[in-house]
Amino acid sequence: MYPDISGSRQALARFSSSRPAFACVISHTATSEIPGLTVAGANPELVKLTSPADAEFLHYGSCRCIPGVPATPDGKPTPAVITRAALALAEIPLLVVEAGTKVKPAIPAVSFGLIPGGNISTEDAMSAGDVHRAIDYGQVLGLQLAKASDLVVIGESIPGGTTTALAVLTAIGIDARGKVSSSMPDNPHALKNKVVAQAISRSKPKKGIGALAAVALVGDPMMPSVAGIAAGAVMAGAKVMLAGGTQMAPVLAVLKSLEVPLKNVCVGTTKYVAGDQSADLAGLVRAVAPGVPILSCDLHFEESKKPGLRAFAQGFVKEGVGAGGSSIAAMIKSRGRITGKKLLSAIEKEYASSIERAPSRT
Repeated sequence: MYPDISGSRQALARFSSSRPAFACVISHTATSEIPGLTVAGANPELVKLTSPADAEFLHYGSCRCIPGVPATPDGKPTPAVITRAALALAEIPLLVVEAGTKVKPAIPAVSFGLIPGGNISTEDAMSAGDVHRAIDYGQVLGLQLAKASDLVVIGESIPGGTTTALAVLTAIGIDARGKVSSSMPDNPHALKNKVVAQAISRSKPKKGIGALAAVALVGDPMMPSVAGIAAGAVMAGAKVMLAGGTQMAPVLAVLKSLEVPLKNVCVGTTKYVAGDQSADLAGLVRAVAPGVPILSCDLHFEESKKPGLRAFAQGFVKEGVGAGGSSIAAMIKSRGRITGKKLLSAIEKEYASSIERAPSRT
């Protein structure tokens, strides 16, 4: 029924939905400003604009805070082009949650009133108070989303998020070295490991530290915000798809710390992350929450006429802004009428209208 979704039949049946809703949490961590950690943004100065630009692109198909669209230095597009096309094709509602960005997006958005995360190599990521605020506000929002949807799909946009994910997993005792993904084909594991070693040495987490304390020391504002929304939705009776890659492993750890039942929680991503040989999404999810299924989608980018989209199949970008989860939700809502190839056609049209015709970036 779903030829372009990989996952068990039981999981596909459990997460079937006729009324999915999509929420995207945008955040910033100063960790992303360490040179070499991410290619989000055309240069280090633009990294702080990546998340708000992604959010603006989802709404408008263009950006207000930057000229053009978010892209890698050589022009590979934001995965928001995938998300925007999938949501439009399946008529799935969108909500953006601003949770600690440096620049506020010029769109209607829910704000959690958080400050950006710190550079974990030199300072704590967040205050304990902000971690709890993110969770509390998220639960309130998740409860409301569950009233309007039977499947709440939660994506994220935060440059540098795989490094903070590695740090949190390390702090709680999980060996995640060499297992987190990257927006680059040449995954900078050595640099990530160095930054995380500095963060752990600085913060000295106690043995047996919980996920909430670890997030405050070495995480980022996205993690408790997504976890809070997920917790609220699950407690209200909805199913939840964490739409992302290895950054969702620490989110699952937070949900476990909150004692949220995970039966109705899954991870939704692209096949480019699920099959990433430089990372191990499945292994990280098993280490944190063994019963949580992973669904992944094939968008056939290797067949695309657009070089910028073919790059996704070549190891660039791979995921982000809920691209995989929103695509899976579109396929599920349509009961298979929307296939990976149909989505590819819609994404190529979005790419042509929003990116190829966009003004040049400065």
